[in-house]
Amino acid sequence: MPEERRFAAGSKAAKFLELARPDDDGFSRCVSVDEFAGEYESLAFGNGGDWIRADGKLARTYNIKAVKKGGRIVGVELHGFNKNPVNKRIPGRIAKRIRTQNCAVLAIGRPEVDHKDGFRDDRRPPEEMKLDDFQPLSKAVNNAKRQHCKECRATRMRFDARQLGYSVPQWKGNGAYRGTCVGCYWHDPKRFNAEVSKGAVRP
Repeated sequence: MPEERRFAAGSKAAKFLELARPDDDGFSRCVSVDEFAGEYESLAFGNGGDWIRADGKLARTYNIKAVKKGGRIVGVELHGFNKNPVNKRIPGRIAKRIRTQNCAVLAIGRPEVDHKDGFRDDRRPPEEMKLDDFQPLSKAVNNAKRQHCKECRATRMRFDARQLGYSVPQWKGNGAYRGTCVGCYWHDPKRFNAEVSKGAVRP
């Protein structure tokens, strides 16, 4: 898991990642506090859970969700990578290739170049962005996505794909926006269809 290299060996962040094993999108299972024992005993919370604070090293890389029950933290899970605002310019090399493709939704030509992340706050500088960070969308589709992303930014609630006839609202994560667009239909319609078609995503 490459993200583990960002943290010192034996640190609380590194130990939690050993337990959580986040996927390539930065999502993990909910790790119960009962697992903070033995070699992971240092993760046990004292007053407030020091290593999951918003200003901590782990939170600078991941969106952290503390799962509570009766006011007490009972588990911790990761909801994608954290991001910091950067230059929103689309690299020319990428724009040129995207414009040769068909719309990801309507399969028609002459698309606009869409940044998959609806918040457009990718933490990487333009020179480090990849082709897969963008997608071709027709003007009409891109306008629709822009409106839904605007609503998400205002409400912090992600688009519910059941409005389009799908059986699930998102293929990963849930309805609350927690710093990542991964799992939302508009983030990547093609991937959304592929994941739902696998049958692994349940309503």
